Amino acid sequence: MNALLVSRLFGQLVETNAFPLAVWETIYLTFASAAVAYLIGLPLGVLLAVTDRGGLKPILWLNKIVGIVVNIFRSIPFIILMVALIPVSRAILGTSIGNGAMIFMLVVAAAPYVARMVESSLKEVDAGVVEAAKSMGASTFQIIRKVYLPEAKPSLLVGAVISTVTILGYSAMAGTIAAGGLGALAVTQARPSNAQDVIWLCVLLIVIIVQIIQELGMYLATRTDKRVRVKGRKKKAKAE
Repeated sequence: MNALLVSRLFGQLVETNAFPLAVWETIYLTFASAAVAYLIGLPLGVLLAVTDRGGLKPILWLNKIVGIVVNIFRSIPFIILMVALIPVSRAILGTSIGNGAMIFMLVVAAAPYVARMVESSLKEVDAGVVEAAKSMGASTFQIIRKVYLPEAKPSLLVGAVISTVTILGYSAMAGTIAAGGLGALAVTQARPSNAQDVIWLCVLLIVIIVQIIQELGMYLATRTDKRVRVKGRKKKAKAE
């Protein structure tokens, strides 16, 4: 490679193994935040779907309150929300900088988004299947566990891919609070030095991570989709 195209910073980062560390920190920030966001967002999404008009247990006042709270957090741009959460993070975690604080902020931003994705997926479930479960005497919890979630699994997986990629995009702002990752490497180190090679390598690595998440998520969604399996069996039967 032409030495003129390689910045001094690039060489320093290669020598210190900064790129593998940044990749690991990006993956860690993204998946840790996504996991906690789903622990919060999944029950919220189920609550929104079940208590909505036409849901299993319509409780419109509760649905309205939860919906308003979710919409408020969803409507705030992440960079503004991150700044607003600095004192909250300091009060809860004892710090407002670093990876721990960044995960907290990502979870607060992503959980409402996840809740709406889950709600949308559950509302796609065939009403006939739900009615059949009701007619057999299934309780609300049983319908959620054995009908809603299994039937919506492909859609939920697609939503998880979209949510995870969104969180990955948010994590690029980690450098603003002294957290790590590829975004922080590009913004806090490469940009001030105008090291375009470092910036574009960070972009390439992020694109690769997104593609892996996308392909793996779509593969799992396809494998769990009963409609795809039925079509596959029909094609196999015709071929035989």
